[in-house]
Amino acid sequence: MARILITGSNSGFGLLSAVTLARLGHDVTATMRNPAKSNALDDAIAADGLSITKRTLDVADQASVDAALADADDIDVLINNAGYEVQSSVEQLSDELMYGQLETNVMGPLRTMRAVLPSWRERGSGVIVNVSSIAGRVGTPYSGAYAASKWALEAMSESLHFEVSQLGIRVHLIEPGRFDTGFRDNIVRPPDWEGSYHHERFEAFRRALDSLDTGGGDAPGTGGNGGAKPDPQTVADAIVRAATDPSTPLRTLVGADAALIAGVKGSMEFEDFEATMRSALNWHD
Repeated sequence: MARILITGSNSGFGLLSAVTLARLGHDVTATMRNPAKSNALDDAIAADGLSITKRTLDVADQASVDAALADADDIDVLINNAGYEVQSSVEQLSDELMYGQLETNVMGPLRTMRAVLPSWRERGSGVIVNVSSIAGRVGTPYSGAYAASKWALEAMSESLHFEVSQLGIRVHLIEPGRFDTGFRDNIVRPPDWEGSYHHERFEAFRRALDSLDTGGGDAPGTGGNGGAKPDPQTVADAIVRAATDPSTPLRTLVGADAALIAGVKGSMEFEDFEATMRSALNWHD
């Protein structure tokens, strides 16, 4: 049995991971910025009679991190799942929006990792699972801030792997493609987004993606499964494997779209990749 702390556990991948790990008998602490919004988690706990400890944690607040992870030596696995997306053209991306994106998606995991690493280094064990995205490998239109945050998280995690793997500490990245988890409900946009040139162009891009989602093929951006919505539990299962299986690689792509996009990009020059993606999406200027 492992003692596992998860950030962003009130919904989505965090909630599913918490429930799955608890069902497997692990000692799970599910953290979230606002416990009042944990109704879905509470329902799952009640339905299955699970033993999950809830704890308040705002990864953007150093004092909150210090309080929530004061017992670092009693934690075996840290799963950094908390995050959100800023949707904006680079042109409309204000300092405030960019700082906010990095504050949660990059500085948040840095704070939690910093909190556990000294204790873990001394004892010689620990597992860090950072939930990234295919956006950590490929920048898509109007997700520049989000992609930048995930690329930064990937770089930091890779560097950390080299720094601590010899100490018995494992680091893993989970890179999901498109999954329907309600994540989009928390997207933040600039105040001048609606009706702007970039908003209209984004809508054309979104329609191209959505057409593939129902088009019956495992094309880039579909989430795979021949047009059927992929199950977010697949991502939770990948997180669980990373948390519990030492043979898990540093990076794990999840979803047919993520695997396909990463494979295509890695097999050709960027200009050829762009042409391939535009053709698949029928998204041309």
